[in-house]
Amino acid sequence: MNESDSILRGKELLLLEDDILLNRRLVAKLESLEADVNACKTIKEAKNSLESLSFDFALLDLNLPDGESLDLLRESYIPSNTIVILMTGEGGISSAVEAIKLGASDYLSKPFDIDEIPLLFLKSDKARKNQRLIQHGTEQRKQKSSNLFFEGIFFEDFKQLTKITEVDHRLQVNLPPLLIDGPTGSGKSTYARWVHDHGPREAAPFIAINCSAIPSNLVESELFGHEKGAFTDANAARIGLFEAADMGTLFLDEIASLSLEAQAKLLLAIENGLIRRVGSSNEIEVNVRIIAAANQELSNLIEQGAFREDLFQRLDLLRIKIPPLASRGKDIFELANHLLISLAQKYTLPLPKIDPSSKAALLQYTWPGNTRELLHELERAIVMHERNELLTFNFNRNEATSLNSKDWLNSSFHFPEEGFELEKEMLRLINMAIRQSNGNISEAARMLGVPRDYIRYRLKKQN
Repeated sequence: MNESDSILRGKELLLLEDDILLNRRLVAKLESLEADVNACKTIKEAKNSLESLSFDFALLDLNLPDGESLDLLRESYIPSNTIVILMTGEGGISSAVEAIKLGASDYLSKPFDIDEIPLLFLKSDKARKNQRLIQHGTEQRKQKSSNLFFEGIFFEDFKQLTKITEVDHRLQVNLPPLLIDGPTGSGKSTYARWVHDHGPREAAPFIAINCSAIPSNLVESELFGHEKGAFTDANAARIGLFEAADMGTLFLDEIASLSLEAQAKLLLAIENGLIRRVGSSNEIEVNVRIIAAANQELSNLIEQGAFREDLFQRLDLLRIKIPPLASRGKDIFELANHLLISLAQKYTLPLPKIDPSSKAALLQYTWPGNTRELLHELERAIVMHERNELLTFNFNRNEATSLNSKDWLNSSFHFPEEGFELEKEMLRLINMAIRQSNGNISEAARMLGVPRDYIRYRLKKQN
């Protein structure tokens, strides 16, 4: 017995069909699949059965001698945990749509192949379980994010996020795009997920994609889907992420990495709410909430001709800017303590305390990797931690700054024997300043104590 046939084994099933011949055929088929069938021919009989018995599945004909089986759904005779499939005759599409709205899982148009029934029940059962998993995951994330620091969300940012979700709940249906600015590792995906989970689309799909990870020749297919034979290796039709996220949220991380051509097609999809699969001439209507993230200053990329200004204006309706972790001051220490709580739970370890002498190290380090780097440092420390000892931190590696001085030069540095490329290292300093200022050229120039045009000249010379 295959998976679809075994779905009914040992399950209670309500059958409501007044056609004697079809009733017998259905009972024979369902009982051959080891279902316990309660066959009824009228609404009254079905109501009596529902008052005394509970059913895993229900197969209902629409029109019965004493009314419509939809009345069983309208009057809540059938509990929500019963999977219902409606059988309709010709012209019954409108009733089938109403049945779906009332809680039915699917419908069959007469005449139909009886072998379809277990397949529909299996599909409906999987969809219900998947929806429950989504609901459970959303509830868990909500519980976690009730502690604002749990996932790296600071109070000032939380106030901005709350305003955005308040707007979303007022609008309900057509949600405007949201743009999240922030350096790499600052938690942009966490913020995007928080907005989705606390908005009106929390039960719908949240689909995240890193645009920089998609090969340029596959971007359109990935976003909009393709038809069979649309290109080499397109052996079957496939829906794109816009379709998959319909009525939900599509998070486009590192959106600046998209080509100008891809940006143009993305803009059309956002503007019109219509997409077209690669290789198809048919337009598909979608309702998707777009959240885009960038780790570079898009206005600078617009000046360089690398990002479309019209797309930026469309995305920039709602915006939240996440500053570098190093600018958070004493909040870094508080965040570290809260992240330790989640890590201790993850590894089922006692919650350790941070050595007071390490507090200065946490606050003075530049955190080039931002919140992600902090989490990794804490995770490394807690895994290697010996019980009854305080957690200590030492950042004398990579691009760490001296903890005892504001001097940028590591006092242990020695010039290499093969020599030192001053021009190359000057560019390193410039790029480091640009990263730390989140792509703001003017701010980077201020930090380096040079004119803005000097940085532009150096970058142009580099290319």
